[in-house]
Amino acid sequence: MDALLRMHGITKVYPGVVANNGVEFEVVEGEIHALLGENGAGKTTLVNILYGLTAPDQGTILWKGAPVRIHSSKQAMQLGIGMVHQHFMLIPRFTALQNVILGAHSGRGLWLNLGQASRRVRTLSDQYGLDVDLEAEVQDMALGMRQRLEILKALYRGAHLLIMNEPTSVLTPSEVEALFEVLRRLATQNHATIFISHKLEEVLAISDRVTVLRDGHNVATMPTREATQPQLAQMMVGRPVMLEVEKSPARPTGRMVIELDAVSVKREHGRDQLDGITLQVEAGEIVGIAGIDGNGQRALLEVLCGLSRPSRGRVRLLGVDVTHTSPRQIASMNVGRIPEDRATMGLLLPLSVKENLILQSYTQEPMSRWGILRRRVIGDFARRLVAEFDVRTPGIEVAVANLSGGNQQKVILARELHHDPEVLIVANATRGLDVGATEYTYKRVLEGRDRGAGVLLISSDLEEVLCLSDRIAIMHAGRIMGIVPAASADRTQLGLMMTGTPLSMLQGG
Repeated sequence: MDALLRMHGITKVYPGVVANNGVEFEVVEGEIHALLGENGAGKTTLVNILYGLTAPDQGTILWKGAPVRIHSSKQAMQLGIGMVHQHFMLIPRFTALQNVILGAHSGRGLWLNLGQASRRVRTLSDQYGLDVDLEAEVQDMALGMRQRLEILKALYRGAHLLIMNEPTSVLTPSEVEALFEVLRRLATQNHATIFISHKLEEVLAISDRVTVLRDGHNVATMPTREATQPQLAQMMVGRPVMLEVEKSPARPTGRMVIELDAVSVKREHGRDQLDGITLQVEAGEIVGIAGIDGNGQRALLEVLCGLSRPSRGRVRLLGVDVTHTSPRQIASMNVGRIPEDRATMGLLLPLSVKENLILQSYTQEPMSRWGILRRRVIGDFARRLVAEFDVRTPGIEVAVANLSGGNQQKVILARELHHDPEVLIVANATRGLDVGATEYTYKRVLEGRDRGAGVLLISSDLEEVLCLSDRIAIMHAGRIMGIVPAASADRTQLGLMMTGTPLSMLQGG
């Protein structure tokens, strides 16, 4: 079968980094082609070149057999190439229909034929099984519907090839399966998809072929039916990877280290971000918080870290009431915090590795004395942590912005775990990380639990919650729908709770 897309000898060099080095990649009609690789392997650069967001230094692109030079996303869309971004590009206050037709020509001259546009969008929706309420505002939609809307937008603009970057990262299990049904239906009508994901089980479930990149080079392209998870993981990172988490049984001590008692947090406009949350975490266990993003997880994290104050209820850490305590006071209590956004909440990107490692301790002995930083002590401390936590960096003076996502995460892990915290608060710690960095993060979190820390794990990745947690609490609309043992958790039941069905109702209570 002739290739719909062929990228030949694609090379892109940034200062100090060869992002793509002679990459070969092709997609045929009706194919779902997975693109795999570690962070920094060159996947995003490759699809950005295809979508006109950056230009290659060398190489050619053939589209439907003809050479093309793609200078902009507008040109890519005119060719029939669409991209569904990981973070949806929608206007919350607009309806679904308004979002679809925004910026797309519909009608004659300057006039917009809304009726004609609506009929065309409904036809596409029916043709491809994209169940979207066209009259609903985006802000009122579930994430799964927002993603279907993004696909509908691309098809409305004539997309024959869809680029999907981490498309399942914020979806429930049922929404993931619904997405896969849409992609399969598109494939039967000769549409092609480039599927970028770190979730190997999903790649094996949905794709026809898989291409693996490492360090900007091709490693392999093969039919997915011939691939296995361990094989793909090893090709991605260049060594065997432990995909199954080896977790010994928890040994909770009975000592409560995190306690929330009927905690509520109000939004500016009156709606609760947290609505009467009651939760306890014991030393020596991991309690996972599962739920679709935007259901109170961030508010919970901010309350526990002192970044916001409850409108009702009490918060205790290590038996101390911290309801109205500052973030710095909480940090001094032997509490480790691994935030959900490395770049904005976990690191100061322009500062060096060394400086980021002492953000919590530079005002204290032995890092400073009488208000003066002790540079030799700080240097020795930073070099020790870089070695202990295997941070891949040219040196401790290098700006942390120049490290890969996985190594940035290791800097945070080193800073937050080196002092053996009694409480560890972890939020989406592996989002956007490859299998190797994910494996390392899991290992360190479990070591903290086995050492006796109480761990609260907040994650939108249900598989992560299931494999790391000892107990799982499910959040929806700022409330806890139920708490279940991880060992006996049922995925279907968890998915129903994530969409608002209380555990008591599922159990017939």
